[in-house]
Amino acid sequence: MDFHPTEEQAAAAGLAAQIFRDLATHDRLAATGTGSDSELWKALTTAGLTGAVEEVGLLGLVLLLEEQGRTTAQTPYAATCVYGILALTRHGSPEQRARLLPALGSGEAVAAGAFPNRGRITATQDGRLTGTAPAVPWLRDATHVLVPDAAGTLWLVRTDAPGVHTSAVETTAPWSAGSLTLADAEAERVGAPGPADAAEAYADVLAVARIAFAGLQAGVCAGSLARAVEYTSTREQFGRPLSTNQGVMLRAADAYMDTEAIRVTAYEAAWRVDEGLVAGRHALTAAWWASEAGKRVVHAGQHLHGGMGADLDHPVHRHFLWGRQLDAYLGCGSELLAELGALLFGEPARAGGSGNSDHAPEGDGA
Repeated sequence: MDFHPTEEQAAAAGLAAQIFRDLATHDRLAATGTGSDSELWKALTTAGLTGAVEEVGLLGLVLLLEEQGRTTAQTPYAATCVYGILALTRHGSPEQRARLLPALGSGEAVAAGAFPNRGRITATQDGRLTGTAPAVPWLRDATHVLVPDAAGTLWLVRTDAPGVHTSAVETTAPWSAGSLTLADAEAERVGAPGPADAAEAYADVLAVARIAFAGLQAGVCAGSLARAVEYTSTREQFGRPLSTNQGVMLRAADAYMDTEAIRVTAYEAAWRVDEGLVAGRHALTAAWWASEAGKRVVHAGQHLHGGMGADLDHPVHRHFLWGRQLDAYLGCGSELLAELGALLFGEPARAGGSGNSDHAPEGDGA
Protein backbone atom coordinates (compact mmCIF):
# COMPACT_ATOMS: atom_id res chain seq x y z
CA MET A 1 0.00 0.00 0.00
CA ASP A 2 1.10 3.56 -0.68
CA PHE A 3 -0.31 6.40 1.39
CA HIS A 4 1.79 9.10 -0.27
CA PRO A 5 -0.59 11.54 -1.97
CA THR A 6 -0.27 12.25 -5.66
CA GLU A 7 0.60 15.76 -6.79
CA GLU A 8 -3.07 16.38 -7.51
CA GLN A 9 -4.16 15.13 -4.09
CA ALA A 10 -1.51 17.15 -2.27
CA ALA A 11 -2.36 20.31 -4.21
CA ALA A 12 -6.08 19.91 -3.54
CA ALA A 13 -5.48 19.29 0.18
CA GLY A 14 -3.22 22.33 0.40
CA LEU A 15 -5.78 24.56 -1.28
CA ALA A 16 -8.54 23.21 0.98
CA ALA A 17 -6.42 23.86 4.06
CA GLN A 18 -5.94 27.47 2.99
CA ILE A 19 -9.62 28.08 2.29
CA PHE A 20 -10.80 26.47 5.51
CA ARG A 21 -8.15 28.28 7.54
CA ASP A 22 -9.03 31.66 6.02
CA LEU A 23 -12.81 31.40 6.15
CA ALA A 24 -13.73 28.93 8.92
CA THR A 25 -12.67 31.29 11.69
CA HIS A 26 -14.08 31.28 15.20
CA ASP A 27 -16.06 34.47 14.62
CA ARG A 28 -17.57 33.25 11.35
CA LEU A 29 -18.47 29.86 12.83
CA ALA A 30 -20.13 31.55 15.80
CA ALA A 31 -22.13 33.80 13.47
CA THR A 32 -23.23 30.85 11.32
CA GLY A 33 -25.03 29.18 14.23
CA THR A 34 -26.31 25.72 13.32
CA GLY A 35 -26.55 26.41 9.60
CA SER A 36 -23.99 26.27 6.80
CA ASP A 37 -21.63 29.00 5.62
CA SER A 38 -22.75 29.83 2.08
CA GLU A 39 -19.69 31.99 1.37
CA LEU A 40 -17.35 29.17 2.35
CA TRP A 41 -19.33 26.70 0.24
CA LYS A 42 -19.06 29.04 -2.74
CA ALA A 43 -15.31 29.37 -2.20
CA LEU A 44 -14.87 25.58 -2.19
CA THR A 45 -16.92 25.02 -5.33
CA THR A 46 -15.38 27.97 -7.18
CA ALA A 47 -11.92 26.56 -6.40
CA GLY A 48 -13.00 23.28 -7.97
CA LEU A 49 -12.57 21.24 -4.79
CA THR A 50 -15.98 19.59 -5.08
CA GLY A 51 -15.62 18.50 -8.70
CA ALA A 52 -12.01 17.48 -8.05
CA VAL A 53 -13.19 14.47 -6.03
CA GLU A 54 -13.79 12.61 -9.30
CA GLU A 55 -10.06 12.88 -10.02
CA VAL A 56 -8.46 12.59 -6.57
CA GLY A 57 -10.52 9.57 -5.50
CA LEU A 58 -11.57 8.50 -2.04
CA LEU A 59 -8.09 8.86 -0.55
CA GLY A 60 -7.95 12.39 -1.89
CA LEU A 61 -11.36 13.11 -0.37
CA VAL A 62 -10.18 11.79 3.00
CA LEU A 63 -7.27 14.26 2.85
CA LEU A 64 -9.65 17.10 2.01
CA LEU A 65 -12.07 16.17 4.78
CA GLU A 66 -9.23 16.13 7.29
CA GLU A 67 -8.77 19.81 6.54
CA GLN A 68 -12.48 20.48 7.01
CA GLY A 69 -12.43 18.61 10.31
CA ARG A 70 -9.47 20.61 11.65
CA THR A 71 -11.58 23.76 11.50
CA THR A 72 -15.06 22.20 11.94
CA ALA A 73 -16.10 24.18 8.88
CA GLN A 74 -19.87 24.16 8.46
CA THR A 75 -20.48 23.27 4.82
CA PRO A 76 -22.23 20.33 3.07
CA TYR A 77 -18.91 19.34 1.51
CA ALA A 78 -18.64 15.80 2.91
CA ALA A 79 -22.27 14.92 2.21
CA THR A 80 -22.24 16.25 -1.35
CA CYS A 81 -19.02 14.43 -2.20
CA VAL A 82 -20.06 11.10 -0.64
CA TYR A 83 -23.78 10.87 -1.38
CA GLY A 84 -23.67 12.86 -4.60
CA ILE A 85 -20.46 12.81 -6.57
CA LEU A 86 -18.93 9.49 -5.49
CA ALA A 87 -22.25 7.64 -5.28
CA LEU A 88 -23.16 8.65 -8.84
CA THR A 89 -19.65 8.16 -10.17
CA ARG A 90 -19.59 4.61 -8.83
CA HIS A 91 -23.22 3.58 -9.33
CA GLY A 92 -25.10 6.14 -11.42
CA SER A 93 -26.12 5.58 -15.01
CA PRO A 94 -24.29 7.46 -17.79
CA GLU A 95 -27.34 9.71 -18.13
CA GLN A 96 -27.42 10.45 -14.40
CA ARG A 97 -23.73 11.24 -14.32
CA ALA A 98 -23.99 13.57 -17.31
CA ARG A 99 -27.02 15.35 -15.87
CA LEU A 100 -26.10 15.63 -12.20
CA LEU A 101 -22.32 15.61 -11.72
CA PRO A 102 -21.68 19.06 -13.29
CA ALA A 103 -24.29 20.66 -11.00
CA LEU A 104 -22.90 18.89 -7.94
CA GLY A 105 -19.36 19.90 -8.85
CA SER A 106 -20.30 23.55 -9.29
CA GLY A 107 -22.30 23.68 -6.06
CA GLU A 108 -25.54 24.40 -7.89
CA ALA A 109 -26.80 21.07 -6.51
CA VAL A 110 -26.16 19.82 -2.98
CA ALA A 111 -26.56 16.20 -1.87
CA ALA A 112 -27.43 14.63 1.46
CA GLY A 113 -27.90 10.99 2.43
CA ALA A 114 -30.45 9.26 4.66
CA PHE A 115 -27.88 6.74 5.91
CA PRO A 116 -27.58 4.18 7.35
CA ASN A 117 -30.66 2.27 6.29
CA ARG A 118 -33.08 1.78 9.19
CA GLY A 119 -35.88 0.24 7.13
CA ARG A 120 -38.19 3.22 7.62
CA ILE A 121 -38.71 3.96 3.91
CA THR A 122 -40.54 1.72 1.44
CA ALA A 123 -40.61 1.92 -2.35
CA THR A 124 -43.01 0.79 -5.04
CA GLN A 125 -41.71 -0.78 -8.21
CA ASP A 126 -42.27 2.44 -10.14
CA GLY A 127 -40.16 4.46 -7.71
CA ARG A 128 -42.62 6.00 -5.26
CA LEU A 129 -41.23 6.36 -1.74
CA THR A 130 -43.04 6.57 1.58
CA GLY A 131 -41.55 6.86 5.04
CA THR A 132 -39.41 9.05 7.27
CA ALA A 133 -35.79 9.71 8.13
CA PRO A 134 -35.78 11.61 11.44
CA ALA A 135 -32.40 13.34 11.12
CA VAL A 136 -30.49 13.77 7.85
CA PRO A 137 -27.27 15.83 8.10
CA TRP A 138 -27.14 18.85 5.79
CA LEU A 139 -30.68 18.24 4.59
CA ARG A 140 -31.50 21.94 4.96
CA ASP A 141 -28.95 22.70 2.23
CA ALA A 142 -29.75 19.75 -0.04
CA THR A 143 -31.39 19.78 -3.44
CA HIS A 144 -31.11 15.97 -3.66
CA VAL A 145 -31.19 13.19 -1.06
CA LEU A 146 -29.84 9.68 -1.59
CA VAL A 147 -32.31 7.37 0.14
CA PRO A 148 -32.10 3.59 0.66
CA ASP A 149 -35.43 1.79 0.91
CA ALA A 150 -36.11 -1.08 3.28
CA ALA A 151 -34.67 -3.57 0.78
CA GLY A 152 -31.44 -1.60 0.36
CA THR A 153 -32.16 -0.17 -3.09
CA LEU A 154 -30.83 3.35 -3.62
CA TRP A 155 -33.12 6.16 -4.76
CA LEU A 156 -32.37 9.80 -5.50
CA VAL A 157 -35.06 12.24 -4.38
CA ARG A 158 -35.35 15.94 -5.12
CA THR A 159 -36.18 17.91 -1.99
CA ASP A 160 -38.56 20.18 -3.95
CA ALA A 161 -40.54 17.28 -5.44
CA PRO A 162 -44.22 16.69 -4.61
CA GLY A 163 -44.64 14.44 -1.59
CA VAL A 164 -41.29 15.48 -0.07
CA HIS A 165 -41.39 17.41 3.20
CA THR A 166 -38.38 18.61 5.18
CA SER A 167 -38.16 20.38 8.51
CA ALA A 168 -35.19 21.58 10.52
CA VAL A 169 -33.90 19.51 13.44
CA GLU A 170 -30.96 20.14 15.72
CA THR A 171 -28.29 17.50 16.20
CA THR A 172 -25.29 17.37 18.52
CA ALA A 173 -23.08 19.00 15.90
CA PRO A 174 -24.33 22.01 13.88
CA TRP A 175 -24.75 20.07 10.65
CA SER A 176 -27.76 21.91 9.17
CA ALA A 177 -29.78 18.72 9.67
CA GLY A 178 -33.42 18.11 8.89
CA SER A 179 -36.20 15.58 9.13
CA LEU A 180 -37.26 13.98 5.84
CA THR A 181 -40.84 12.79 5.27
CA LEU A 182 -41.81 11.10 2.02
CA ALA A 183 -45.44 10.56 1.01
CA ASP A 184 -45.65 8.73 -2.32
CA ALA A 185 -42.72 10.85 -3.50
CA GLU A 186 -41.24 10.30 -6.94
CA ALA A 187 -37.62 9.11 -7.03
CA GLU A 188 -35.09 7.78 -9.52
CA ARG A 189 -33.19 4.56 -8.94
CA VAL A 190 -29.40 4.65 -8.54
CA GLY A 191 -27.67 1.39 -9.42
CA ALA A 192 -28.73 -1.79 -11.17
CA PRO A 193 -32.29 -3.04 -10.52
CA GLY A 194 -31.44 -6.58 -9.39
CA PRO A 195 -31.70 -7.30 -5.62
CA ALA A 196 -28.10 -8.48 -5.31
CA ASP A 197 -26.76 -5.53 -7.31
CA ALA A 198 -28.89 -3.08 -5.32
CA ALA A 199 -27.66 -4.46 -2.02
CA GLU A 200 -24.06 -4.27 -3.20
CA ALA A 201 -24.51 -0.64 -4.28
CA TYR A 202 -25.97 0.30 -0.89
CA ALA A 203 -23.19 -1.52 0.94
CA ASP A 204 -20.56 0.22 -1.17
CA VAL A 205 -21.98 3.72 -0.57
CA LEU A 206 -22.21 3.01 3.16
CA ALA A 207 -18.60 1.82 3.27
CA VAL A 208 -17.36 4.84 1.31
CA ALA A 209 -19.33 7.13 3.63
CA ARG A 210 -17.83 5.49 6.72
CA ILE A 211 -14.31 5.88 5.36
CA ALA A 212 -14.87 9.50 4.36
CA PHE A 213 -16.36 10.47 7.71
CA ALA A 214 -13.52 8.67 9.47
CA GLY A 215 -11.22 11.05 7.61
CA LEU A 216 -13.36 13.94 8.80
CA GLN A 217 -13.04 12.62 12.36
CA ALA A 218 -9.25 12.43 12.00
CA GLY A 219 -9.26 16.14 11.22
CA VAL A 220 -11.63 16.98 14.07
CA CYS A 221 -9.34 15.12 16.50
CA ALA A 222 -6.20 16.73 15.10
CA GLY A 223 -7.76 20.17 15.48
CA SER A 224 -8.88 19.45 19.04
CA LEU A 225 -5.43 18.18 20.00
CA ALA A 226 -3.69 21.15 18.37
CA ARG A 227 -5.80 23.53 20.44
CA ALA A 228 -5.02 21.56 23.61
CA VAL A 229 -1.29 21.61 22.89
CA GLU A 230 -1.34 25.35 22.29
CA TYR A 231 -3.34 25.99 25.46
CA THR A 232 -1.27 23.79 27.77
CA SER A 233 1.98 25.18 26.36
CA THR A 234 1.04 28.78 27.19
CA ARG A 235 -1.11 28.34 30.29
CA GLU A 236 1.06 28.37 33.41
CA GLN A 237 0.38 26.85 36.81
CA PHE A 238 2.78 27.15 39.76
CA GLY A 239 5.23 29.02 37.57
CA ARG A 240 5.51 26.52 34.70
CA PRO A 241 3.45 25.57 31.63
CA LEU A 242 0.77 22.94 32.10
CA SER A 243 2.36 20.94 29.28
CA THR A 244 5.35 20.12 31.54
CA ASN A 245 3.15 18.10 33.90
CA GLN A 246 3.50 14.37 33.33
CA GLY A 247 -0.24 13.73 33.48
CA VAL A 248 -0.88 16.33 30.80
CA MET A 249 1.86 14.94 28.57
CA LEU A 250 0.56 11.38 28.86
CA ARG A 251 -3.03 12.42 28.13
CA ALA A 252 -1.91 14.37 25.06
CA ALA A 253 0.29 11.49 23.90
CA ASP A 254 -2.60 9.04 24.14
CA ALA A 255 -4.78 11.44 22.16
CA TYR A 256 -2.10 11.75 19.50
CA MET A 257 -1.81 7.97 19.11
CA ASP A 258 -5.59 7.64 18.85
CA THR A 259 -5.69 10.35 16.19
CA GLU A 260 -3.00 8.61 14.17
CA ALA A 261 -4.89 5.31 14.43
CA ILE A 262 -7.99 6.94 12.97
CA ARG A 263 -5.96 8.52 10.20
CA VAL A 264 -3.99 5.44 9.13
CA THR A 265 -7.00 3.11 9.11
CA ALA A 266 -8.98 5.65 7.06
CA TYR A 267 -6.07 6.00 4.63
CA GLU A 268 -5.73 2.25 4.22
CA ALA A 269 -9.44 1.70 3.63
CA ALA A 270 -9.63 4.59 1.14
CA TRP A 271 -6.55 3.38 -0.73
CA ARG A 272 -8.04 -0.09 -1.05
CA VAL A 273 -11.30 1.28 -2.44
CA ASP A 274 -9.40 3.39 -4.99
CA GLU A 275 -7.38 0.33 -6.02
CA GLY A 276 -10.51 -1.79 -6.44
CA LEU A 277 -9.50 -4.15 -3.63
CA VAL A 278 -11.74 -5.79 -1.03
CA ALA A 279 -12.31 -3.17 1.65
CA GLY A 280 -15.30 -4.25 3.75
CA ARG A 281 -13.35 -5.11 6.87
CA HIS A 282 -11.10 -2.08 6.45
CA ALA A 283 -14.05 0.33 6.19
CA LEU A 284 -15.52 -1.07 9.41
CA THR A 285 -12.13 -0.90 11.13
CA ALA A 286 -11.68 2.75 10.16
CA ALA A 287 -15.22 3.55 11.29
CA TRP A 288 -14.68 1.79 14.63
CA TRP A 289 -11.50 3.74 15.33
CA ALA A 290 -13.26 6.96 14.35
CA SER A 291 -16.06 6.18 16.79
CA GLU A 292 -14.19 4.82 19.80
CA ALA A 293 -10.88 6.69 19.57
CA GLY A 294 -12.50 9.87 18.28
CA LYS A 295 -14.66 10.02 21.37
CA ARG A 296 -11.60 9.69 23.61
CA VAL A 297 -9.66 12.39 21.78
CA VAL A 298 -12.32 15.11 21.86
CA HIS A 299 -12.95 14.40 25.55
CA ALA A 300 -9.21 14.70 26.18
CA GLY A 301 -9.03 17.94 24.20
CA GLN A 302 -11.77 19.46 26.30
CA HIS A 303 -10.36 18.18 29.61
CA LEU A 304 -6.88 19.50 28.85
CA HIS A 305 -8.40 22.97 28.61
CA GLY A 306 -9.51 22.72 32.22
CA GLY A 307 -12.31 25.10 33.10
CA MET A 308 -12.03 26.76 29.68
CA GLY A 309 -13.11 23.49 28.09
CA ALA A 310 -16.51 23.82 29.76
CA ASP A 311 -17.14 27.16 28.05
CA LEU A 312 -19.71 26.53 25.32
CA ASP A 313 -18.34 29.47 23.33
CA HIS A 314 -14.74 28.22 23.33
CA PRO A 315 -13.53 26.90 19.93
CA VAL A 316 -12.55 23.52 21.40
CA HIS A 317 -16.20 22.87 22.28
CA ARG A 318 -17.07 22.64 18.58
CA HIS A 319 -14.53 19.84 18.18
CA PHE A 320 -16.16 18.08 21.11
CA LEU A 321 -19.61 18.35 19.52
CA TRP A 322 -18.39 17.19 16.11
CA GLY A 323 -16.46 14.30 17.63
CA ARG A 324 -19.48 13.08 19.57
CA GLN A 325 -21.73 13.39 16.51
CA LEU A 326 -19.26 11.40 14.40
CA ASP A 327 -18.97 8.83 17.19
CA ALA A 328 -22.54 7.71 16.51
CA TYR A 329 -23.06 8.70 12.87
CA LEU A 330 -23.24 5.65 10.53
CA GLY A 331 -22.94 3.28 13.48
CA CYS A 332 -21.48 3.49 16.98
CA GLY A 333 -18.56 1.34 18.12
CA SER A 334 -20.58 -1.63 19.36
CA GLU A 335 -22.68 -1.74 16.18
CA LEU A 336 -19.58 -1.63 14.02
CA LEU A 337 -17.92 -4.42 15.96
CA ALA A 338 -21.04 -6.56 15.55
CA GLU A 339 -20.96 -5.95 11.80
CA LEU A 340 -17.27 -6.70 11.61
CA GLY A 341 -17.70 -9.93 13.55
CA ALA A 342 -20.55 -11.01 11.27
CA LEU A 343 -18.44 -10.19 8.23
CA LEU A 344 -15.44 -12.13 9.50
CA PHE A 345 -17.56 -15.20 10.26
CA GLY A 346 -19.65 -15.00 7.11
CA GLU A 347 -22.93 -14.15 8.79
CA PRO A 348 -25.48 -11.61 7.47
CA ALA A 349 -24.60 -8.07 8.55
CA ARG A 350 -27.45 -6.42 10.46
CA ALA A 351 -26.59 -2.83 9.60
CA GLY A 352 -26.54 -3.18 5.86
CA GLY A 353 -23.17 -4.68 4.99
CA SER A 354 -19.92 -2.98 4.03
CA GLY A 355 -19.02 -2.07 0.46
CA ASN A 356 -16.50 -4.14 -1.49
CA SER A 357 -17.19 -6.69 1.22
CA ASP A 358 -15.31 -9.88 1.83
CA HIS A 359 -18.63 -11.75 1.73
CA ALA A 360 -21.82 -10.97 -0.12
CA PRO A 361 -23.52 -8.10 1.76
CA GLU A 362 -27.19 -8.00 2.51
CA GLY A 363 -29.49 -4.99 2.62
CA ASP A 364 -30.57 -3.56 5.93
CA GLY A 365 -34.04 -4.07 7.20
CA ALA A 366 -33.25 -3.20 10.80
